[in-house]
Amino acid sequence: MSTPLSDAAKSTEAVNSNQNDDTPNQTAWSPDSWQSKPMKQNVTYSNQTSVSHALQKLKSLPPLVAAAEITKLRSLLRDVARGNAFLLQGGDCAELFDYCTSTQIDSKIKLLLQMSLVLIWGGNIPVVRIARMAGQFAKPRSSLTEVVHGREIMSFRGDNINGYPIDQRDPDPDRLVQAYFHSAATLNYVRAQLASGFADLHSPFEWTLNHVQDDETKHQYQSIVSGVQDAIRFMRTIGADNSSSLGSVDLFTSHEGLMLEYEQCLTRLLKDQTDGKMKWYNTSAHFIWIGDRTRQLDGAHVEYFRGIENPIGIKVGPSMENEELCRLLDIVNPNKEVGKITLITRYGHEKVEDKLPGHIQAVKKSGHVVVWQCDPMHGNTRSSTSGVKTRQFDHIITELATALKVHKENSSRLGGVHLELTGEAVTECVGGSQGLTDKDLSLNYTSYCDPRLNNKQALEAAFLIAGYYRDGKMSGTGKQQASNGTQV
Repeated sequence: MSTPLSDAAKSTEAVNSNQNDDTPNQTAWSPDSWQSKPMKQNVTYSNQTSVSHALQKLKSLPPLVAAAEITKLRSLLRDVARGNAFLLQGGDCAELFDYCTSTQIDSKIKLLLQMSLVLIWGGNIPVVRIARMAGQFAKPRSSLTEVVHGREIMSFRGDNINGYPIDQRDPDPDRLVQAYFHSAATLNYVRAQLASGFADLHSPFEWTLNHVQDDETKHQYQSIVSGVQDAIRFMRTIGADNSSSLGSVDLFTSHEGLMLEYEQCLTRLLKDQTDGKMKWYNTSAHFIWIGDRTRQLDGAHVEYFRGIENPIGIKVGPSMENEELCRLLDIVNPNKEVGKITLITRYGHEKVEDKLPGHIQAVKKSGHVVVWQCDPMHGNTRSSTSGVKTRQFDHIITELATALKVHKENSSRLGGVHLELTGEAVTECVGGSQGLTDKDLSLNYTSYCDPRLNNKQALEAAFLIAGYYRDGKMSGTGKQQASNGTQV
């Protein structure tokens, strides 16, 4: 079990108003009730005094996000769950403190905005944007230790736990406080950029497609870009571009709620502006999710998540049983609020058709109305010929295309996509219109955890999704380059 919070950091305030005594695990909830449950991916610190000081500091700091912002996102996700909007979520696998620079933040915002423009044009519906940013510092690991130069050391578990250099692998509680301030700095800069016109559609971004090697594919993508630009020009011509919504956009933040000590410290009792009641909000981000490794029904993470007002995500892998999924939904959303839960499916391209139909039908029978989101990244990781972790672009697109097909066959709707990506020109995933191969991975492989789509690959994924909604198929998927450079 992770180090418990001190008595001053605990709270036994009112039980969450959304409880249902007939639902499993629905005993009295408080921000610290997770401490009585078994916990996966826990962190053990050597200096308990330093832990107490760090947690007390976090509890004294102001919220990172506002209750009104969280309430707004919940409303938008209800629209997604009802099929009236699309959810785009993306960002780094694991943020580093070093990523907190204006250049890197700008590149991610720009990429998400470009992708959302393409998706709006393709689906002809609004896009809800959530960044894996301003808090995505911790990562679950399959092994808590690794062997380096014959010596067993702690695995790198994210900048808010330990450092990547081998002499910084001991967990340091001060990193939790550093994570808060790096999140605050990132959020402050994002808000300033959006408020100052960074996302103004009156001056749309430049679109470069020089990396697309196939002429037919380049023509398809250029037609989408032209469609987006024509729509903006048409609105300007008829004077319909004066809406304030064209000058800025909403961009919400998210991360995996892995470090429950941190999440508890930023859980605050705040007034809900819609009904005036005091409720528990996680103010570390607008949206947090439970990972596939920490979704145990009787575990600490599920216990914590069931009590907060935020919309939450649940990673759903191939090991999830239908009945288990429904029981989990009943625990974290006993009142069956529409759009409260986003199910982030991550099976791998070879398992989607086998696992997804059963999950869809089980959720339908349960009466829950969720946001279905496809994470085509995590189930498609492999080792390159040199032993480096990578992902093939065509496998990512295949999982997306199959998920779209399966949802349609089951009278359901894929409401969003969840991608690990960066605005930088990294070479971590192979394939795509750039034709990257295993030999190219060493050119600019900078991730300390999982491989990410680069800016061109991520935008290409948006083009293909837009093409599906416009033409009914993922055109172009048969022309991607495999890891050995051959056509697939």
